[in-house]
Amino acid sequence: NNLHITPQYKMFKLALISALAGSAAAFAPAQTGARSTSLNAFTAADLPGALAPMGFFDPLGFAEKADEATLKRYREAEVTHGRVAMLAVIGFLVGEAVEGSSFLFDASISGPAISHPGQVPGGWDALIIAGIGFAELQRAKTGWVDPADVKFDQAGALNSDYYPGDIGFDPLGLKPDDAEELDIMITKELQNGRLAMLAAAGFLAQEAVDGKGILEHFSS
Repeated sequence: NNLHITPQYKMFKLALISALAGSAAAFAPAQTGARSTSLNAFTAADLPGALAPMGFFDPLGFAEKADEATLKRYREAEVTHGRVAMLAVIGFLVGEAVEGSSFLFDASISGPAISHPGQVPGGWDALIIAGIGFAELQRAKTGWVDPADVKFDQAGALNSDYYPGDIGFDPLGLKPDDAEELDIMITKELQNGRLAMLAAAGFLAQEAVDGKGILEHFSS
């Protein structure tokens, strides 16, 4: 007998996978490999990622109000979300391009990409979530202070020698040794990640509004 899957259950699966997807960044190319600008002076003025004509865009003054530890967490969050968004954009386009012809799941997954997670057989959910959880655990071990060693008012503290995004994953050896070249590469990754976050949000909103896939919009 086929299990009846409600739309609410599908949305729950999508939300759960999305919430855990940040850990997938552990497998993104760590171009930010990092001991870049001085770790002892992690300030807004030293941060890569600012380009003309916008410069350091912070209209609400978050960076100005943040201490060094908070600023590092902000940058960690930005680079991680950017990496996940880049993977998401690729997933949207590739997933819809191969729908109905993929060797996975008997080519039974089809439709807009936002509906794909709800079509994945139940047993695979556990594997996906376990993989994401493992990746997130490795990222936490690399960047975060052991919770047992953190004061109650400093939850989520990063290691003092950890540069945001530098999880040590660089199998192709892309990380430059020169500090200036490294800052340029960090800036490129940040800019692509920022664009991808806007693109992924647009993809999600558009497909949720009219139920059509992104590639379908491009071809119509």
